[in-house]
Amino acid sequence: MNKYLLILVAFFTLTAQAFAETSVKYNKELDGFEYPFKVYTFKLNSQNQDLKMRYMDIGDKHSRKVIILLHGKNFSGYYWEKIAKDFVKKKYRVIIPDQIGFGKSSKPDFYQYSFGQLGLNTKSLLDSLNIKKADIVGHSMGGMLAVTFAVNYVNFVNKLILINPIGLEDYSKYVEFKDTNFFYKRELDTTLDKAINYQKNNYYDGKWSSEYENLLKPLKGMLAGEDWKIVAWNNALTYGPIFSENIVARFSQIKNETFLIIGTRDKTGPGRAWLKEGVTRKLGDYKNLGKSTQNKIEDSMLIELDGLGHMPQYENYNVFIRALYKVIDK
Repeated sequence: MNKYLLILVAFFTLTAQAFAETSVKYNKELDGFEYPFKVYTFKLNSQNQDLKMRYMDIGDKHSRKVIILLHGKNFSGYYWEKIAKDFVKKKYRVIIPDQIGFGKSSKPDFYQYSFGQLGLNTKSLLDSLNIKKADIVGHSMGGMLAVTFAVNYVNFVNKLILINPIGLEDYSKYVEFKDTNFFYKRELDTTLDKAINYQKNNYYDGKWSSEYENLLKPLKGMLAGEDWKIVAWNNALTYGPIFSENIVARFSQIKNETFLIIGTRDKTGPGRAWLKEGVTRKLGDYKNLGKSTQNKIEDSMLIELDGLGHMPQYENYNVFIRALYKVIDK
């Protein structure tokens, strides 16, 4: 085969691959999108409907060391892959649930989302696996869920580990209340470019990489799929607890050893664009929020990651994992 024919074959191969990638479509439960580990299904009846909660369960099923990884709002369990693999090396059993409304789990037509409800769903899953005690890790919105879980199930939790959680300030004090329709319209207007620009500017300090873009593959496929309206509706519904539940008030109720891992460059401030009239507070000032939160939680430790933002586990994994190991090994 001459070099010109080789070039032509390579061209058409790359073109076909690019077309296949842009034409990928996922339904509301991400069928066809491969998670890094085997996905299991936990069936539950909640709010008078049968639902499916998907989760990954890796490592030694008989290990006494168990860790639960709770995802943020803009992702689901798949983004914990690297961390999960490292914890398996440390002989942990790792459970990674997709909350109802997220990832591969059910997207109900209607559901009263609350962190108490998501916590109960998670506890029911763990009970079904006969898990009695575990470390709880929450990132971003998962931090709000992790705090609620720790307060509601204090005897189940060993260590509580919060990675750049949102909810470190009571948004209802500063932000106008919005109907779910407001969030639904915003979700329907979502595009891949908008998502990239938001994460680039808010998570990664204006930088971008193929690794960051890979995290958006599920979104890209669902935007192209036929179920985007129901996905968008659930996305809108899950804003409810973020803006209506005051997690700050629960800090004093935490009885577990707690660790805050905070990228101090983070400026994530939900609702910043619709502050109440006269409010001048600068939302998302993590440089100060980490310290103020530590002061509110008894028996807590703050580890600050200077120069990193909302996704420290992706911006600088080596720095992040050293901090997480420091917490786990303490």
